[in-house]
Amino acid sequence: MSLYGSFLSDEQFLCSICLDVFTNPSTTPCGHSFCMACISKYWDGSKVCQCPLCKTTYQKRPNLQINRTLREITIEFRSMTGGGVCVHPDVAGLILTGFFGTEPQSSQCPGEPLRTSSSSSSLPPHQQPEKVHRERDVQQLEPPSLVHGGLTVCWFQMYCRTDRLCICPECETEDHQAHDTVTLEAEWMETKDQLSVSEQEIREMIRQRIKKIEEIRLSSAELESAVERETAGSVCLFAELVSAIQRAQVELMEVMEMSRRAAEHQADAMIRQLELEVEELRRRESALSELAHSEDYMHCVKTFPLLCSPPPTRDWSGLSVNSDLGTGTVYRSLAALVDQFQEELKVIAGTGFPASVLDPSPARTQPRMRRVQEYAVDVTLDCNTAHPRLILSEDMKSVRCGDRHQLLPDNPERFDRVVCVIGREAISSGRHYWEVEVGGKTDWDLGVARQSINRKGKIEVTPSNGYWFLSLRDKSKYAFRTEPSTDVQLNLRPQRIGVFVDFDKGQVSFYNVDAKIHIYTFNDTFTECIFPFFSPCTNKSGKNDGPLVITPVNTAE
Repeated sequence: MSLYGSFLSDEQFLCSICLDVFTNPSTTPCGHSFCMACISKYWDGSKVCQCPLCKTTYQKRPNLQINRTLREITIEFRSMTGGGVCVHPDVAGLILTGFFGTEPQSSQCPGEPLRTSSSSSSLPPHQQPEKVHRERDVQQLEPPSLVHGGLTVCWFQMYCRTDRLCICPECETEDHQAHDTVTLEAEWMETKDQLSVSEQEIREMIRQRIKKIEEIRLSSAELESAVERETAGSVCLFAELVSAIQRAQVELMEVMEMSRRAAEHQADAMIRQLELEVEELRRRESALSELAHSEDYMHCVKTFPLLCSPPPTRDWSGLSVNSDLGTGTVYRSLAALVDQFQEELKVIAGTGFPASVLDPSPARTQPRMRRVQEYAVDVTLDCNTAHPRLILSEDMKSVRCGDRHQLLPDNPERFDRVVCVIGREAISSGRHYWEVEVGGKTDWDLGVARQSINRKGKIEVTPSNGYWFLSLRDKSKYAFRTEPSTDVQLNLRPQRIGVFVDFDKGQVSFYNVDAKIHIYTFNDTFTECIFPFFSPCTNKSGKNDGPLVITPVNTAE
């Protein structure tokens, strides 16, 4: 057997998932090796446990252990190659031969096609095994080249500016004749001149950001002081207002009492005069009655002319006691002021105060908590979209992640890779609001997604791909899946998340319901229907097995 035929490829030191040298390698029952973390993560996101290479399927997930022998070989391989060494693929065979003291055996698995060693003549020119390139450590005083087993190991001493590669003098002669090449020292000396410029730029960027941090802190302190001043001022103002209203009320009651007394006095005088007139009229009536029954005709003839006309009285037809106290004008003016004040408070409660100096960029005001709850809608989950590991409640109001895949039809609308589900209710116009209980979970995703999203395979969750949602990871890492992702620090951990959608304005807003705090608002343009989006994430061996629960909105809070 030729020396080259006994070499192993460095691909046998690489994990076929991460394409890097093995870290804590483990071997599956079918004989293939992978990084322990890589194969574990691969199986976590798959329906069934299957070998990524030969597709062997296991009914029960294998209990993998670290392959200690292979790990020692990998560690030896790393130490012999020096970490930064650029080794020809076939040098790995020499390393293994030196490690075992014998030629390495084939790692072919049963059932795989027979693999044979290729001769060097079948390789393309740039993979011929005559040379092995290695970056030369400036601290080593080794010769520029050495011969090992018929192979020439060359140290990088030149730099090809055309290909942007470190090369050896022999490569310069053979492969880079027409290229712009210089020594590594010359290239670095020229590059080093740019170092001070880059350092200065970095320092200036650091200075600007430190200055901006101080500005933000100062603005935040000024804002806090302003809030304290305004709070104290508003307390004093409202106290003065209450005191003034109480004084006005007392004065108004005194005026009304005086008016009542004056009206009562006037009424008493009028009643006394009317009673006197009634008494006189009754005497006249009695005299006429006696005259009618008298038989003294002379007396009757003489007396009647005196009694026939009524006694002098006052014309009372236009007189009355005025019950209007004149307070209507006062009440109308006061009601108008109260209405104006309440309208201004309603505007502030609905839209908030003007944007602070900490966030001057948003042109659109963010909807307030109390106002958005007026647009509460009944949201339920669509079981036809749920990933097979998700378990939905009978009322379609809660969802959690199970341990196994369920036997469900693979319909087009079902997610097959990401453990998520969307709501039944389409949003195509208007305003909509719902709340979700998230307490006790370590990971979750909540928001909205458009109708045409991809539901099969790996999904990139960004607004440009039709996803607008808030994420929690590892109990405390909150982020919005913008481009790039936007981390958000929440001092109060939400137990309930409120989601508000204003379709016509292109807004998706998130709230901490219990604290009544606005968290974040996406501003975008919706060109098609969107749906509520829910992902309880994987259960993490029971650490995240709690459900996401769609709860009723309490508008009385």
